[in-house]
Amino acid sequence: MQNRWRQRWREVYGPSAESSFPQLLALLDAYRDLPGSGRTTRWDERDAVLITYADQITRGDEFPLQTLGRWLQDEGWATLLNIVHLLPFYPSTSDDGFAVVDYRAVDPRLGQWSDVRRLTQRQDLMVDLVLNHVSSMSAWFRQYLAGDPHYVPFFLELDPRADVSQVTRPRSLPLLTPFATDRGRRHVWTTFSDDQIDLNFAHPSVLLQMVDILLFYVRQGARIIRLDAVAYIWKELGTSCIHRPQAHAIVRLFRSLLDVLAPHVVLLTETNVPHRENLSYLGQGDEAHMVYQFSLPPLLLDALLHQDAVPLRTWLSTLETPPPGTTYFNFTASHDGIGLRPLEGLVPPGRIERLVESARARGGLVSTRRDTEGRDVPYELNLTYFDALADDPSAGPHVTDRHLARFLASQAIMLACRGVPGVYFHSLVGTRNDPCGARTSGLARRINRRKLTWDELVPALHATTSWPARVWRAYRRLLQVRIAHRAFHPDGEQHVLPVHAPGLLAFLRTSPDHAAQVLVAANLADRPCAADELRPWITRARRELLGAAQGARETWTLPPYGVAWWDLDSDAAG
Repeated sequence: MQNRWRQRWREVYGPSAESSFPQLLALLDAYRDLPGSGRTTRWDERDAVLITYADQITRGDEFPLQTLGRWLQDEGWATLLNIVHLLPFYPSTSDDGFAVVDYRAVDPRLGQWSDVRRLTQRQDLMVDLVLNHVSSMSAWFRQYLAGDPHYVPFFLELDPRADVSQVTRPRSLPLLTPFATDRGRRHVWTTFSDDQIDLNFAHPSVLLQMVDILLFYVRQGARIIRLDAVAYIWKELGTSCIHRPQAHAIVRLFRSLLDVLAPHVVLLTETNVPHRENLSYLGQGDEAHMVYQFSLPPLLLDALLHQDAVPLRTWLSTLETPPPGTTYFNFTASHDGIGLRPLEGLVPPGRIERLVESARARGGLVSTRRDTEGRDVPYELNLTYFDALADDPSAGPHVTDRHLARFLASQAIMLACRGVPGVYFHSLVGTRNDPCGARTSGLARRINRRKLTWDELVPALHATTSWPARVWRAYRRLLQVRIAHRAFHPDGEQHVLPVHAPGLLAFLRTSPDHAAQVLVAANLADRPCAADELRPWITRARRELLGAAQGARETWTLPPYGVAWWDLDSDAAG
């Protein structure tokens, strides 16, 4: 065990690793008694994640963490969404939690650790480990500014004349930010904003701190730990400073520690980059347990808006089977925007440009990044996924049946794909854009981060005809069906069927033991689609699980934006 950890430490620090490795062992001694979970597998078909802010719902003077827990319990979500991803609930100064002041504290405006642990009594917990940077108001950076010799190496100083042209830039912002220190003016590395100060992982004390925080979160009950912005954590001038070998080595180190100290805990890497780069964080099955399917949200959007499933179908048909012990994290929306880099190489550039135009026409914003030639290019679409699939703006602002059908089709496809699904709170209730939030904050992503009060949310969800209620009820039904069927196990096979209709998508999901199988069929066009090509499978179906099919089996059609999940008999599964 120690030899494996020593090897991982050497992969990060090379020949100098031996001098700091004893500090790692001393740290790990404090975590040898981490509680187990009693789980026999890391995941199964019953797993689905709710992605939410701790203060997503507020109610009077009640702590928001308590309000969220009350709502989840009252509405019976503990079974349907058995994992809650609490977006950063630590004290923070910007980026809605991702400029962390204190990793080990709960923001007192949100509640206490006891409120977090109370949530874990009913649902499992997913938390963020914000690796790449800390707040400019954090104790670490304050000590750096004061010249504390322990903390000065925690951050990266650079001559402002240095050539940083090769550095991959996720934002159209300066890479370096000047600060006044006890040693005079210094320029420090700030990848994401001038309030988010990059850490220097080349200094072993930084990694030791992050190992300590990782295991602290495990002790607080975390089942999934999301490694935020992990691709950027290792800097080396003269390189792109993204996906460096040491970044992968650090993920492998975390994995090897958890394999021994907390084998039930899942590592999820957040790398909003082109598909092939994203998959690299699975390693040989020895890095992350899960990676985000960042290409899925924009590909689904592209397919539904163009009424053409071919690029989505092609990508799904060539999607690699993940190494044993790993899987995908599927989603359509999150607290961030809809990334465009994951579309690179998957759709023609002209279709990406049309997605940008479509987002703007539907009230969305477009964030940019700076490429290596100094140009600002579109990076992500900022709008709710619900509004991204709204009708043509010329049709007016109202939510139509077609809009609802198109949105629910996107969710049904995502939930059926191989992997563990994640559902953003605002997708669960069909939230529309919040342009006021974006405008007043100056943050484009706030358009998709609207906070709600109990008094506005609960009545809307129980109104029979409101669109939030219709989305909410449909989502409950989708989740109820999904978690009850073994074919949707994350380790189950996925096979895309060859069809010719441009708007038709069809794939088979098969349980790991091959005893259960579901045919997923989706019509991504605005006209009915005959299912003649799928007849060999439909004739062996026992029932359609979602009630989407129209007509007898011999003449079955899918309505516009209809999705069917056909439960196939055991012979079909074999």
